[in-house]
Amino acid sequence: RGVMELVLFHIVTAGLMYCLVRCILTHPGAIPDAQGWEIQPESQDTGEVAARQLLETKHTGERRHCKWCLKYKPDRCHHCRICNLCVLRMDHHCPWVYNCIGFRNHKYFFLLLVYAAADLVIVSLTMFDTVWWSTRIDVPLALMTTLVVGEAFVAFLTVVTMTFLGFHVWLMAKAMTTVEFCEKSLKSSSYNSSAYSAGIYRNLCAVLGPNPWL
Repeated sequence: RGVMELVLFHIVTAGLMYCLVRCILTHPGAIPDAQGWEIQPESQDTGEVAARQLLETKHTGERRHCKWCLKYKPDRCHHCRICNLCVLRMDHHCPWVYNCIGFRNHKYFFLLLVYAAADLVIVSLTMFDTVWWSTRIDVPLALMTTLVVGEAFVAFLTVVTMTFLGFHVWLMAKAMTTVEFCEKSLKSSSYNSSAYSAGIYRNLCAVLGPNPWL
């Protein structure tokens, strides 16, 4: 039994480390430098024509643009002041990976939460037996206290991580990002409507792709 638990723990941990590295090193996605995205002089500006194909525009009907990057913004694109970059389908800036979570690395961030939650559940369950027996047999008080505190800490992290994971599953099912969630909460609008929703299955595939585990 111990060998099986050890193998399972290391398999999940390997997936966690892989997704952590990919989440840190993968560029979140930015507005291309190609012609048509950079702000043009008024004489050459085709913003109003292009804006008709976008869902997100200014209140005047013109294309959104970034005053720092000096580029037009596609739908769901937001500027991160920490990265100094306009990120495609920006979800949020994550200080734990020191990177923005966007179009290209959102999948690795989500899988990082999945593997982290799985690892914590494994640790919590396998450690519980040890904690249980430490209260039933003669062991040093310091050791028993350490085990109990450790189990309580792991249980706390499990609840926090599972809650955070559940929140992101809900966002994916609704075809929303964290940025859009905050914008909707400020506007007090309904969370049941999203202009980008294509059904739960397609919404999940839009982030996870055809191979959801790696």
